[in-house]
Amino acid sequence: MSFNRPARIPRTPTLPQGETVATYGTYLEAQRAVEVLAEKQFPVPLLTIVGADLRMVERVTGKLSYPRVASGGFATGAWFGLFVGLVLSLFASGDGPNPFLPSIVIGGAFGLLFSVLMYAFTRGRRDFTSQSQIVASSYAVLCASEKAHQARHLLQEVGGVASGWPTTPPVVPTQPAPDLRPAPEGGVPGQGGAPGPEAPGGHETPTQPPAPPQS
Repeated sequence: MSFNRPARIPRTPTLPQGETVATYGTYLEAQRAVEVLAEKQFPVPLLTIVGADLRMVERVTGKLSYPRVASGGFATGAWFGLFVGLVLSLFASGDGPNPFLPSIVIGGAFGLLFSVLMYAFTRGRRDFTSQSQIVASSYAVLCASEKAHQARHLLQEVGGVASGWPTTPPVVPTQPAPDLRPAPEGGVPGQGGAPGPEAPGGHETPTQPPAPPQS
């Protein structure tokens, strides 16, 4: 059986299978652990990086204004105009004017106008720029059970190795409760005597003492 063939990605959302071999606080540390295993010729298709406690983080990068919106729109339109000018130059004759400069200017103008109009319609509701990321509080490296022990051994130099042995609480032996029944006459304290024969009706019949010998 070969472990180097690529694993098939499930078509539907499926929980990963395997044992946790290491846990890290950042994605870069988990990525470094997988790179170390790959350098040591470990079958990396058996590994999976799982992020726990996912959070959406939006970092504000700046404040919007008309000059900033206009410059960004012009740059975007100019790049589109450059692409259009390149396409037109392929079909233009050699004697005609170069279409690059007009395409860049016209594309930049349309981009500037479109960006300013959109900002004017949304002004007051979102006057800042931001970037969003999905961040996890911890990242676990999972491995198939047949290779989990080898992966833990190879990751000793990196750190963050998670033990594969389950921890169970110690079993405390229980002692039997003492017998608190009163001892019968002539019996041993702490031990109950044998009950006498029962009379009809469920009541015990008292034991008669032996008769004295006749002379």
